[in-house]
Amino acid sequence: MSTDPSLHFDCIVIGSGNAGSCAALSAKDEGCTRVLIVDKCPAEWVGGNGYFTAGAHRTVHDGLHDLLPIVSNVSPTSDLAQKIDMDPYSAEEFTEDIMRLSKGRSDQSLVKALVNGSREAIQWLHDRVKMPFVFSFHRQAYLVEGRQKFWGGMVLATEDGGKGVIAAHQKTLKEAGVEVWFETPAVELLADSQGAITGVVVRRNGELVRLHAPAVVLASGGYEASRDLRAQHLGEEWSRAKVRGTPFNTGDGIALARAVHARTTGDFEGCHSTCWDYDAPSDQGDRNLSNQYTKSGYTLGLMLNANGHRFVDEGEDFRNYTYAKFGKEILKQPGGYAWQVWDATAAPWLRKEEYGDGIVKKVTAATLDDLADLLSEDGLHDKGQFIATVRLYNDAVKAFALANPSVKWDPSVRDGLSTDPSLPIPKSNWALPITTPPFLAVKVTCGITFTFGGLAIDPSTAGVLSEVTGKPIRGLFCTGELVGGLFYGNYPGGSGLTTGAVFGRKAGKEAAKIVVEGKNERT
Repeated sequence: MSTDPSLHFDCIVIGSGNAGSCAALSAKDEGCTRVLIVDKCPAEWVGGNGYFTAGAHRTVHDGLHDLLPIVSNVSPTSDLAQKIDMDPYSAEEFTEDIMRLSKGRSDQSLVKALVNGSREAIQWLHDRVKMPFVFSFHRQAYLVEGRQKFWGGMVLATEDGGKGVIAAHQKTLKEAGVEVWFETPAVELLADSQGAITGVVVRRNGELVRLHAPAVVLASGGYEASRDLRAQHLGEEWSRAKVRGTPFNTGDGIALARAVHARTTGDFEGCHSTCWDYDAPSDQGDRNLSNQYTKSGYTLGLMLNANGHRFVDEGEDFRNYTYAKFGKEILKQPGGYAWQVWDATAAPWLRKEEYGDGIVKKVTAATLDDLADLLSEDGLHDKGQFIATVRLYNDAVKAFALANPSVKWDPSVRDGLSTDPSLPIPKSNWALPITTPPFLAVKVTCGITFTFGGLAIDPSTAGVLSEVTGKPIRGLFCTGELVGGLFYGNYPGGSGLTTGAVFGRKAGKEAAKIVVEGKNERT
């Protein structure tokens, strides 16, 4: 072992995103004297995928009074506070949402650990990290009859989105004395004869360097930025999906762990993907616009493919329960793209941060025929079918309305305003006719966020499990998007950052235990 003290640490975290930052700070607070974060990205790419999020955090809570003390955009005594409708979100509801969207496949012990640890993790982020939490009026509430009505179980975001998340982490890590080395990829995990982790080999300034530590936390994300691994695990068509976030998540953590016989688990054929701006960069996110390339207004209108057909039930559920899977459906369409379409009634409800001027290319027209003509210049193959699809939808909306005159449109609830059962693909909620000019269309494609397959962990410690013994590998932990077995096929929006915080805190705490035990043994 090297005697150079500069190469010895109590805990090394691989990954500078939200999950890794939570692990590093937790380790530092729980007794680790020297904590290091390494990341292969340059400093200007700090933050992993967390930087590209909207800052949404899903958590169990008891309603408005429970969360008012931790947000900065509503005072408990303000008039605004009296005009907010926010139902409590129970552990049972959070659990049911995950299990429902995964069709019962999620590891129940992982789900329980996430759900039961969510509110405490949120409080810790507020108290320790000074996370700039706000109520997500801009994404999770609608102003209906003078009241802000939250929907979909998720109510918290952060000021300045993911940029605010990472800025808060970086400030707190610096104050805590956590070291961060950029442009330092981890290339190998070190272990002793018993299989316990003893450190990491990294490449620094072009040379291989052996770093020593009794605890290592893997927080380097999935493999979504690797075209080859996407094609291998998800299918060849995924090589053309656009990368929403960091270009540095290329499966390194999985490869490192497999080399020390870690067990992999979960949905390696599944991922979080979403409706994404067709004109966004292909292989990496834009650190200025970041999450603004998301196009989540489909619940207010329709989505049609290049042949002029609808292919999903846009009103199946709230946006934050469907957006993580609809990107996949777009990728399956001819050419891997589609159009979102609205009329003048619904268009004003679109979020400006996603559909504002200068954010997205908009196509507008006074008639559906004119709109179809314009789209034909940009990849619409069947103008006649496009028009026929919209008109058939309008007829089904009218038929339902005539049969159900008491059902009213309300975007803040699953309003049941549907289409006539004769429509091949229904729109189950928020089915407004597309009849009032001007008409608006936006071209979208599939943006991949993170992959669901990953490493098997002990839910109580975040320790990585051995494929040989089935027990945790001593000194090796995992958090964030690298955790396997939690999400399958789909996930509830806002769960990702919370997952990183919950299991990051567990990993850091357990890493510190190993360090403290080692010090006690030596004394």
